[in-house]
Amino acid sequence: MPGTLRLSMRGFKILWETHKWIGVALGLLLVLTAGTGFLLLVKKEFAWIQPPTQRGQEAPSEDLLSLQDVYDRVFALGLPELRAESDIDRIDFRPGKRVHKVRAKEGLLEVQVDAVSGAILSVDRRNSDWIESLHDGSVLGRWVHDFVFPIAALGLGVLAFTGYLIWLWPKWKKRRRRAAP
Repeated sequence: MPGTLRLSMRGFKILWETHKWIGVALGLLLVLTAGTGFLLLVKKEFAWIQPPTQRGQEAPSEDLLSLQDVYDRVFALGLPELRAESDIDRIDFRPGKRVHKVRAKEGLLEVQVDAVSGAILSVDRRNSDWIESLHDGSVLGRWVHDFVFPIAALGLGVLAFTGYLIWLWPKWKKRRRRAAP
């Protein structure tokens, strides 16, 4: 019996140490991910995170500008981040608001163009894109996103599992002691 008790205490200490060091290693990453996740959840509530979507003129869909017209309007601004089609990451069209959101590949810039008149409604930074890259680790490099964060996710699973074991271990030991003759 004393040998079994010593072995189980050693197992508990190994479990405790494993849990502790995985927690230390992943704690900062967890705080960073939770903080950036919160900012991404509320991004539409704060203009400094993501510019609010403007509203363009109401008109039937036949009156909408072509993509070439949208390009011409955006390139005419002379912005260093948006000089050619290759500088554009994407164009989001919001049909209900009749607006095109032109996002630059570099510089976190977004230009909102009225889809009917072609008027420039907004030129602003999209800090939400940078926050998202921090949230998923890609700001540190593709390898961090593809390898480090998945390993960290597995580590958090181990942390949860070992935490439950550490929590249940004393209860199990107490129940075993009560059941022993």
